Amino acid sequence: MATIDHVTAPLVLRNPQGGEKVIAACFQHPQGVLYLDLFWHLSTPNEAAHWLKGELTGEGPWRIGNHRIRVLGCPQTDPHLQEPYAEWRTYLQNHGDEYPFRQQMMAVARRLMGGSEL
Repeated sequence: MATIDHVTAPLVLRNPQGGEKVIAACFQHPQGVLYLDLFWHLSTPNEAAHWLKGELTGEGPWRIGNHRIRVLGCPQTDPHLQEPYAEWRTYLQNHGDEYPFRQQMMAVARRLMGGSEL
């Protein structure tokens, strides 16, 4: 399976309390993972970018500490996540030309990680 940085399918983050959310992007770093919320580019970095420190393990699903990252399932598997994902897809279809390219996203991630290489 692809490394988490290169997965093109939508990803879901499950927190230690069991809550789940679809995330826009995920970047692996030697000290952990930086992930971006949906609509991250419309918010401040403190609101939309999150740093999970620890060792990333697995090949999909992945684990980091007590968090789990997996690929979004079908509507029957993940009905509670379909609405936010559909809103995100609609936004990208209508505003894709305004959305940052992958290289721009990586530059933002590097800045948020203090200039570290991804």
